[in-house]
Amino acid sequence: MTTAPRTWFPGEIVTEGLLNTEIRDQFASFFGAWTEYTPSWIAETGGTPSVGNGSLTGRYLKVGRTVNFLIKLNVGSTTTFGAANANWAFGLPSPPSSVFHGARCLTVSVRLAGLGEATGTGETSTSGGGTARAFAGGMNNAPDSTFWDQTNPMAAAAGMTFHVSGCYEASS
Repeated sequence: MTTAPRTWFPGEIVTEGLLNTEIRDQFASFFGAWTEYTPSWIAETGGTPSVGNGSLTGRYLKVGRTVNFLIKLNVGSTTTFGAANANWAFGLPSPPSSVFHGARCLTVSVRLAGLGEATGTGETSTSGGGTARAFAGGMNNAPDSTFWDQTNPMAAAAGMTFHVSGCYEASS
């Protein structure tokens, strides 16, 4: 993990330990393994979705304040989706900066075995410690401002896989 650069002073002796911390470890963090996390899944406007016997996983790599992340929801037979028009949101691994939250900077996709895939856009939100919201707009002719829910971009059902991925600026 990267840290703030050290302030050097005239006459200071550069040691092996300082070089390792300030150069080697910083550089190595760019090539580090992604970290697993379990995103939250909420409905912003009604009901509470539940993964049930499906799965919800996430991975991320944070370098400085830049966060790259992937979220994958596999819908199971006991997964519930919240109320209609619930506007799904998924928890991010690190709170986003308030400067650009709301910008459509995420990629989202829905895959249904045998029926293909639809892709669209998403945005970060600072609500709830940081969430990613996906737009169904452009998927199956949904209006551009329609958020993902149990019926958009298509009726959610067992066997579907939802993906959200992107890169954003973290708040710290």
